[in-house]
Amino acid sequence: MGVVADAWTWLTTGAHWTGAEGIGARLAEHAYVSGLALLIAGALALPLGLWLGHLGRGGALAVNVSNVGRAVPVFAVLALFMVSPLRNAGYVPTVTALVLFAVPPLLTNAYVGVREVDRAAVRASRGMGMTGGQVFRRVELPLAAPVVTAGIRSAAVQVVATATIAALAGQGGLGRIITAGFALYDTAQVVAGAVLVALLALLVEGLLVLLDRLLVPRPPRT
Repeated sequence: MGVVADAWTWLTTGAHWTGAEGIGARLAEHAYVSGLALLIAGALALPLGLWLGHLGRGGALAVNVSNVGRAVPVFAVLALFMVSPLRNAGYVPTVTALVLFAVPPLLTNAYVGVREVDRAAVRASRGMGMTGGQVFRRVELPLAAPVVTAGIRSAAVQVVATATIAALAGQGGLGRIITAGFALYDTAQVVAGAVLVALLALLVEGLLVLLDRLLVPRPPRT
């Protein structure tokens, strides 16, 4: 319990929350990197996955190709960027690595969500004279929304937890608290930094679940 108590003391010390290297600043940096990576990945993967799911062609290949990225460690991707001309481009290497990490769950869930929509409902809507775009907007997208949002939650939590790698590239974020703790042989600081990352990931998960329940319609219970 000594380490836990020391970590709690570290977290509740006011001086650790202020200043350019305080928890507040590191939290803002972490949120910026994570949010930017998730927005870029969503802009790339969601339209493509939804479109391929609607067409029903080429999606399986795209999903399998994107899933190859899951087999490549994010740190390895970041290391490659850090020996390239991009190493002096600020957050670009970190954000790019996180985007590559976030694309697979977003693309997979978007594609699978649309493809798993009841084909009878799709045929019925076409039989009513709906165009392809109307079928997508009024039938496929609403029914696929729970699966799509599950992919967004999964990607968001993974990105928040993995954004600590920014510290390895000399950038900001909560990972700097952890790496500084290692450099100072301060176990309490390392544990405190890990707790902050975990709490932020849980907070993001909770907020996205709440938004999902408020904004995504659910079919009525029978």
